[in-house]
Amino acid sequence: MSSILLVDDEENVLSALKRALFDEPYEIATAGGGEQALELLKNRSFKVVVSDERMIGMQGSELLSQVRLLYPETIRIMLTGHATLDAAMKAVNEGEIYRFFSKPWNDHDLTFAIRSAIEKYDLEAEKRRLLATIKSQAVEIRKLEKSYPGITEVERDQKGAVVLDELSDNEMKALFQECEERFGVKLH
Repeated sequence: MSSILLVDDEENVLSALKRALFDEPYEIATAGGGEQALELLKNRSFKVVVSDERMIGMQGSELLSQVRLLYPETIRIMLTGHATLDAAMKAVNEGEIYRFFSKPWNDHDLTFAIRSAIEKYDLEAEKRRLLATIKSQAVEIRKLEKSYPGITEVERDQKGAVVLDELSDNEMKALFQECEERFGVKLH
């Protein structure tokens, strides 16, 4: 389940946000200000943080800047009842926010933006996972090449497809048998 954090110093705004997201499959946490939000973030991972700009104590743009620095994978959305060009620019430049909404917001638009933010988070996480796999495989290939020089050299045809020498039936059977013994997988 996707976890999101809603931050506002007005309880009625947090209640309205939770009502807007009631039908969504999210685990929702709330914070009454920036300091409380940062404490929650220390102990839990959130895919999305939605923060008000004007709050007592830490401003939303400052909070989102901190979130960007400490938890860069978390997607950041700003809400404000006092939209000024300066606040918007500061939030975009320092917090690298994903979306900016004015109060009162449209529930449908906000819900769609949060869905899109979660999708973006999930895609970025998958990209990080695939890159880690590729790096790990590259290390393994280098180890193989070191142990068996020339093993990674392949012949390619004009279209770039790998060309393999023909294997006899006996060589194929021996290869299958070795794989079955080594990996416990039946191949034929």
